[in-house]
Amino acid sequence: MFEIAAVAVVIAHVFAVIRALRGPTVFDRLLAGNTIGTAAILLLAVVGFLTGRPEFLDIGITYGLLNLIGTLAVLKFFRFGDLSHDAQEEGAEL
Repeated sequence: MFEIAAVAVVIAHVFAVIRALRGPTVFDRLLAGNTIGTAAILLLAVVGFLTGRPEFLDIGITYGLLNLIGTLAVLKFFRFGDLSHDAQEEGAEL
């Protein structure tokens, strides 16, 4: 049963990679990258369950936090043009 789930996650991962390569806009590619990260977390959880190694879940949680921070950094870069933008410089405009 979990082997089928692992195959389904790998297939979803392949589709997300195709979308990341062919996406017409940057935001489509960003969403595909976020989906790739989520699929990787799911694959880590399934493989950890299949092999009986619960520490894979800790790796998945850490990777999820890094995925979130990376997505926010890319969005900030595309909105402001740099990562060191300070909202107080422009009169607290967000």
